[in-house]
Amino acid sequence: MMTEKKFDITALGEAMVEFNQTDPGQPQYLQGFGGDTSNAVIAAARAGASSAYLSRLGDDTFAESLRALWKNERVHIDDIDTDLDSPTGIYFVTHTQHGHAFTYRRAGSAASRMTPDWLMGKPQQLIEQSKWLHLSGISLAISESACETAFAAMEIARSASTRISFDSNLRLKLWPLQRAQQKITAAIKECDLFLPSMDDMTVLTGLSNPDAVIDWSHAQGAKSVVLKLGAEGALISEPKTGLRKLVKGHQVMAVDATGAGDCFCGNLLARLAANDELLTAVHYANAAASIAVQGWGAVSCLPSPDAVRKRLQSTSI
Repeated sequence: MMTEKKFDITALGEAMVEFNQTDPGQPQYLQGFGGDTSNAVIAAARAGASSAYLSRLGDDTFAESLRALWKNERVHIDDIDTDLDSPTGIYFVTHTQHGHAFTYRRAGSAASRMTPDWLMGKPQQLIEQSKWLHLSGISLAISESACETAFAAMEIARSASTRISFDSNLRLKLWPLQRAQQKITAAIKECDLFLPSMDDMTVLTGLSNPDAVIDWSHAQGAKSVVLKLGAEGALISEPKTGLRKLVKGHQVMAVDATGAGDCFCGNLLARLAANDELLTAVHYANAAASIAVQGWGAVSCLPSPDAVRKRLQSTSI
């Protein structure tokens, strides 16, 4: 018997405090918030989805700021744990003409010390009561125990008929390529919706053709795939409906792409939880991401539904 679904989306991973460089080459940073799955679940909440987050935080002022953020965004955080002996992670974003780069200060963070045992009890119930469980490659990469926790969460979701979405989000500063290939491939087998980026997949597979990446993903077990192509849009593949289609991106003046993929994922999941078809949901997510890249930071520029609808109305689908 399927558990009653009280939440649309629960995400699991690490939230962090962000310091984002606002003037390339200059020591000027805007303090914000980040962490890919946290960004995604906030984006989903702003899009109208009932959302929850599972993670661990340190006992510090950064943790207090994150809790205040989630409360303000109406994200359920009753099951986030506090580690008295480990810090909340932080990261820095620097910008050049070649794009943005990340520098992390997260080794030994509270989130990296999550274990499968921690899931037992209320976190397990939260996963079971959600329509979607969202994770990423970073959820797997921050530590061995976090990786085990992520796979345990997917097992709980599978048993409860909670659908699983997985974003590749490859960060080779966190783990070796060979291990990333092994664990991400294993996660693809478990997910209902795979949300990779083209840049990630070229590194992971050596493939440079989007259709070849889609085919590879299905061969690993992915049921549906939305391949993020940056400014070019997204390529959708849903074998059960015979759908394979490129949804073109919106032409905008991008200021900061930090968190754009997370914005895309959160808005996509929110619309799927509201029973949109995948194609419709991707159009919505594309428009949302095109708005998010026009300002600084991963969270502050996540759009409202009104802003997304206005963008969609201004362009022909």
